[in-house]
Amino acid sequence: MHDRPSLLRRLLGLVAFGALTVAGSAGAAGTASEAVNLEVMIRQLNAVEAVARRSADLPHDPGERYHFDYQRLAGDVARIRQGLQDYLAPSRAQPRDPVELSGRYRQDGER
Repeated sequence: MHDRPSLLRRLLGLVAFGALTVAGSAGAAGTASEAVNLEVMIRQLNAVEAVARRSADLPHDPGERYHFDYQRLAGDVARIRQGLQDYLAPSRAQPRDPVELSGRYRQDGER
C-alpha cells in the first residue's frame, strides 16, 4: 500500500511527464497534429483520474487537520477530458457549458 505523499508525487510526476511529452511532440518539426496532441492529453487525463480515484479510497490519518480532495480533482479532470473530447468530435453547435472548475482540493476535518 502506498502512502498519500508518494501517490501525490506519482500523480504530479505523471502530469509533468505528460506536459513534456505533448510539448515535445508539438515542437518536433511541427509535424504533430492538434488532434494527436489532444488524444495524448486525454490518455494522460485518464491516468491522472484513475490515480486520483484510487487515492480517494485510501484511509485518512485521524490526526490530519486537512486532506486532499481527490474526488473533486477527479471530477475536474473528467470535466477537462470531456471538453477535449467535445472539441475533437463536435456533434453540432452547442451552447457553452458555463460551469467552472473548482480548483479547491483541500478539505477540512472529516470526510
